[in-house]
Amino acid sequence: MCEKALFKGIDHIGINCKDSSTALQNAELFNSLFDLGVTDGKDSVYAGPSIELMKNGISRGTCGHIAVATNDIEKAKSLLESRGFEFDPDSSKYDSSGKLIVIYLKLEIGGFAIHLLQKY
Repeated sequence: MCEKALFKGIDHIGINCKDSSTALQNAELFNSLFDLGVTDGKDSVYAGPSIELMKNGISRGTCGHIAVATNDIEKAKSLLESRGFEFDPDSSKYDSSGKLIVIYLKLEIGGFAIHLLQKY
């Protein structure tokens, strides 16, 4: 598989907010700007499908996180490891069948944690 075919681009950006009301206010601002719609969830509020406003600053990263979609998370992880990047195994999340679906790199870029996200 071609390396570029592994990565499907940015799935979403998570922005850390100090509390749930701030997350909702920020989501409403994005909605006012771009008519994205707002979805309030347990840990975050989404403005459209790609902007996640984290309640209570619970996300990794100083400022938040960037989720990079991949169609093969294991191969993408191996490729990045072969380039010298390290992952935090404690950040791993799995689906109901035990397949890896999320894992964070140990590094931050510009205050944002980076994670791979399996997209089927």
